[in-house]
Amino acid sequence: MVCYSLFQEMSFNCSLWQENSMFVKRFAFAKFSEVHGECSLLFTLVLFMFLVSLTGNVLITLAIWMNPALHTPMYFFLANLSLLEIGYTCSVIPKILQSLVSEARGISWEGCATQMFFFIFFAMAFDRYMAICAPLHYVTRMGGGVCVQLAMVSWGMACIVGLGQTNFIFSLNFCGPCEINHFFCDLPRLLALVCGDTSHNKVAIFVAAVLCISSPFLLIIASYGRILAAVLVMPSPEVRHKALSTCSSLLLVVTLFYGSTSTTYLMPKPSHSPGADKHLAIFYTVVTSMLNPIIYSLWNKEVKAALWRTLGRLKFLTMDR
Repeated sequence: MVCYSLFQEMSFNCSLWQENSMFVKRFAFAKFSEVHGECSLLFTLVLFMFLVSLTGNVLITLAIWMNPALHTPMYFFLANLSLLEIGYTCSVIPKILQSLVSEARGISWEGCATQMFFFIFFAMAFDRYMAICAPLHYVTRMGGGVCVQLAMVSWGMACIVGLGQTNFIFSLNFCGPCEINHFFCDLPRLLALVCGDTSHNKVAIFVAAVLCISSPFLLIIASYGRILAAVLVMPSPEVRHKALSTCSSLLLVVTLFYGSTSTTYLMPKPSHSPGADKHLAIFYTVVTSMLNPIIYSLWNKEVKAALWRTLGRLKFLTMDR
């Protein structure tokens, strides 16, 4: 995924991109800003957040894998989430970084379809309602087999949705212009390049967005409502404060992610500009992905201890070589 993002053949000659056909075969990403300093600053910030996200998620995955004490359902799902975050960020951020500092902002038809599939695939999250709302029943309800089955269902459904949405948009004819007014292959912006009337397609995308964005968000809010009700009746003020602090941090990330994606995919397009979409995309592709490993590691003593043990083992292996 990183390779195809970084090494696509680049050109801004639309006549070559159309390859003597009436249909666009290659695309170009629009420039983020005409102000060079703004692009350079954003490149630095995005690169920093990407490296923090990638490093944090890789370390969390290794820590859980290398420490048998963390081989429990809760940490199984945390490792699964970290793997999803790694794939999610690697599917779009390398191309974003390239588009910010390079004049070579092109991507082939096949590369664009591949990027869209992986973006949708990794963006899909599986339903962790049982894990959140019934933590006292992990042993009885969430055995190892059930965890694996839930993960397989979530990845399988994400694959089906990703293939369906990608096939849906790339079965249409693109007749120009060749420039995507974004910095990755986002479905609404690609639809703007399709020939003919796309009103039915827009309705289908809106319905899919409601199902994939609004429904999980409402389930998460409902589950945290149950958590809040349980926390408020805890007898210990210290435990209650710690639980509320952890939940508030997680809810902040959830709100940032679903708030920015809802504004992008569910709000009427005249209500916000393409420039606003680009800034919102930074939140749901970069900012939340950076915050997740920080929150999961800093607010969890077991994960922090496992991370230090893992770093010690990795250092020992490196010195031993």
